[in-house]
Amino acid sequence: MESLSCLVLKPSPPTRLFFPPRIPQMALPGSTFVFPFSMDYQLPITTAKLALKPIRASTSAVPTTPSTTSTVTSSPTAASTKKVLVPIGFGTEEMEAVILVDVLRRAGAEVTVASVEPQLEVQASGGTKLVADTRISTCSDRVFDLVALPGGMPGSAQLRDCEILKKITSKQAEEKRLYGGISTAPAVTLLPWGLLKRKRTTCHPAFFDRLPTFWAVKSNIQVSGELTTSQGPGTSFLFALALVEQLFGESVAREIGELLFMHPADDKPRKEEFNKVDWAVSHTPRVLVPVANGSEEIEIVTIVDILRRAKVDVVVASVEKSVKILASQGVKIIADKLIGDAAGSIYDLIILPGGVAGTERLQKSRILKKLLKEQDAAGRILGAVCSSPTVLHKHGLLKENKVTAHPSAITELSNPVDGPKVVIDGKLITSMGLATVSDFALAIVSKFFGHARARSVAEGLVFEYPRS
Repeated sequence: MESLSCLVLKPSPPTRLFFPPRIPQMALPGSTFVFPFSMDYQLPITTAKLALKPIRASTSAVPTTPSTTSTVTSSPTAASTKKVLVPIGFGTEEMEAVILVDVLRRAGAEVTVASVEPQLEVQASGGTKLVADTRISTCSDRVFDLVALPGGMPGSAQLRDCEILKKITSKQAEEKRLYGGISTAPAVTLLPWGLLKRKRTTCHPAFFDRLPTFWAVKSNIQVSGELTTSQGPGTSFLFALALVEQLFGESVAREIGELLFMHPADDKPRKEEFNKVDWAVSHTPRVLVPVANGSEEIEIVTIVDILRRAKVDVVVASVEKSVKILASQGVKIIADKLIGDAAGSIYDLIILPGGVAGTERLQKSRILKKLLKEQDAAGRILGAVCSSPTVLHKHGLLKENKVTAHPSAITELSNPVDGPKVVIDGKLITSMGLATVSDFALAIVSKFFGHARARSVAEGLVFEYPRS
């Protein structure tokens, strides 16, 4: 029987931390994702802005392996040799883990998601259930170009207490190969392992006082030799792109950033609202997120994580025969229930994630089609991101509503709005998807609870959000 050297615990359900307001923001320099890796450097505290550029999507209806059709192909030989380890444990922050995996796979890296728990299924800090590719014990003799640790509590403590992972990461540092951590991981995991010595480091603002004072840096991204650190879920895309550049170079990082709709020179408005109506309800808002094989994992996890942080009751329902789905970049997610079991409840909002293959499968679900039509007939709210507004269009639910969508899908829509990352028209909300879904989810929080709640959630994410 396979032996495990990690500390095995029976933890209580993961809890979310409430964090103080983030530190002030500054504008990003004019250059796009140019990181001078020959020296210690930091990016000023900021949030990358977004840009439109189509992503090449898989035509397969049910992916059986991580999609490669949307990866960068400029350096196939290098891409095939870059191996990355992303460990996860009970209470790992799902946005940080999934964004890391998704972005690195898009760049062409071979990413292994390894569980430090006895089982492959791991419940993340916000309640999302992820399934690792393997157990950490199978990785002990492998050589990785990068070991990247997501944060989250108690996830970072679970990683810290895993002896196998400690040995892998310590060897990584000793042999001058890349390693890094985000959010709580630098202070809770890497620091006790002695892997921050003489390294300038950043982490989540709530854990900043744990870092050695002289070496602590208040920045979104900090690169110090082979070590890269970052602040939180809201800086996960910048963290992942910094790692992509170190593995593959500046041009690949820039291309991936554009594919994800990230660009610091972009001045597109955060959101635009038409036909304003009140969304407030007298009860805890209840939201349904249907998912399928091929749905975009960044969108699923980010929307669910942010809404749950705001105390929204979110149900993730699979339209497949199983609750386990394989998302577009190969991340395995376990839904809360099947769509048939979810159909008996009433939801204040139904949100469709994107992903070309996933969108096609959502469209074919008869149960979901019935739910969407009932939602519209009852005057309740509908939401869609990336390519999924086409589902609403094909079901005759968009009518004359103004919408936005992924550039590859927006030409199919009759009343698109060019410019905003998020468009709200009455009781319909849409976005371009991918890196814009944080703004999408926070716009929903603002509509349900008000701007103050949305800003509070954004501060915990370390995500730049308007004061008014």
